Amino acid sequence: MLYQFTLLESFFSLSFADNTKKIRNPKPWKYSEPITGAQLKQMREEFWDTAPHYGGRKEIWDALRAAAEADISLAQAIVDSAGVIVQVPDLTICYDERGAKYELPKYVLSDPTNLIHDS
Repeated sequence: MLYQFTLLESFFSLSFADNTKKIRNPKPWKYSEPITGAQLKQMREEFWDTAPHYGGRKEIWDALRAAAEADISLAQAIVDSAGVIVQVPDLTICYDERGAKYELPKYVLSDPTNLIHDS
C-alpha cells in the first residue's frame, strides 16, 4: 500500500511540478452570436456567483476572479501567491494544490471579438 501511495504521490508531483507557468491573455475568440457589454457583464457575474458550487475552494475561486479581472502582471502575482497551478496559460484550466480542477470560460477572461459596444 505504501508503494502505491509513493507512485501516486510521485505522479502527482511530476504532473503539477510546474505551477509557475507564465500566464498570457487568451487568443481572440468570437461568441456564438454578437453580445453587448451589459450581456457579457451579466454572464460573468452569473459564472462567478455559481462557480464555487461546482467544487474547489472558495479562496481559489476568489483568486481566479481577481486574476481574471487584473492586468497580466498582477494576474501572474495573484495566481502565484494563491498557489494556483496553471495548466493552460490563458487560465482556462487550473488546479489547486489538492488537485481540484478549475475551468474558466473565455468570456470571463477576455471580451469576444464580436462584442457590441454599448453607446
